[in-house]
Amino acid sequence: MSEHAESPGSRLVADSNIRPFPLEEYEGRWKRVHEHMATLGHEVAVVFGKTSGVYERAGDVLYLTNFFSTHSGQEPDTTLWNARSYCAVILQPGEVPELVTDETEPRYDQIATDRFSGLYDPIAGLARILGERGIEGRVALAGSDCLPMKYWLQLQAATPQIDWVVEDDLVRDVRLIKSARELALYREAGEYVTRAHVAMMEALIAGESESEAASRAGARLLERGCNWHRIAISHGAVSQYLESDPINGFSTRTPQQGDIVHGFIYGPIYKGYWLDPGRTAVCGGRPTADQKHLIETLVDVMEKLMAAIRPGVAVMDVARLADELSEQSGYQSDVLKTSWPYYGHSVGCMWEAPYIETRLCSKEDVFLEDMVHSVEAFFEADDVGTATFETNFIVTDSGVDEITTTPHLFW
Repeated sequence: MSEHAESPGSRLVADSNIRPFPLEEYEGRWKRVHEHMATLGHEVAVVFGKTSGVYERAGDVLYLTNFFSTHSGQEPDTTLWNARSYCAVILQPGEVPELVTDETEPRYDQIATDRFSGLYDPIAGLARILGERGIEGRVALAGSDCLPMKYWLQLQAATPQIDWVVEDDLVRDVRLIKSARELALYREAGEYVTRAHVAMMEALIAGESESEAASRAGARLLERGCNWHRIAISHGAVSQYLESDPINGFSTRTPQQGDIVHGFIYGPIYKGYWLDPGRTAVCGGRPTADQKHLIETLVDVMEKLMAAIRPGVAVMDVARLADELSEQSGYQSDVLKTSWPYYGHSVGCMWEAPYIETRLCSKEDVFLEDMVHSVEAFFEADDVGTATFETNFIVTDSGVDEITTTPHLFW
């Protein structure tokens, strides 16, 4: 049991079966973030997040405290409440992180800190707490990319003693490399999402509607206590789009024999950890020669990229290889490639850097052991359709260990 759990007056439930990791895992995270703060010259940091009924920018706060608000979303501000669904964590070496939220009742069987403030106005409350703690001068702020200007202006006005310095990658930098416990959870999540993904693809191949295929995937995820952000399906004449219906991610339309079908499941699949596999097949399972060449060429490029990845390899080198292989393939995808111009990305609490794309990575970015990453691409051909592919893997000491093991080809 951790020192935190045994500390006098601690209200945490140390042996909680709801919290995905023991308290010592979170304490190790705090220590690593504190060390990173020191290298950046910060003694105090405030990490913002947005949780509520959708995943949004929950990642950093979830990583640090396992907190997730149950409010339904960003409700309009009233004379009673303000900044609904926003929360913050105050980090200071030598101190247990303090969680400031819109959730009035703490779940000590679930969160990883016993310093909790649940308020109708987490912005005003945060400013008050910082003042009471005598915090002034330079303070790091992580989460400027999710805190609306309205609340930022309120916070700025309420904390004139603080010189805010934006450090949005503060926690992301630390959580890039996964612990042994995280990797074990990722492998478990990979099994669950693969089971759902296979059911979805088999339903599309069998000629079931997109909504029926999505329901088969969703049922298998829910059975295992999993979740998703989007189940994205498309086929046939609209296969150049990731989703046939951008509201749901899938339509009620049914693919016809010979239609290209493709589907992704992406989001915080298990305990907040992100995966996003995608595959392509043909309804009826009998691709034409042109369809087969398109899909197999895409898969071949993806497999070659995975074969090139190992610890120490520059992300830029893999990005250049991806460009070369794509050009040699003779295929492209104007719509999807413009929307997602990279050939893969790190995954943690969402899709994250480093990205496999020459404009998005630096010469210093390298693959490291115990990163969780992906490869992805989209190829299309006139009168044939669009093929998509993405898979997730752990970078090991000798290469990659694929954890979303849906078949690459369905023939």
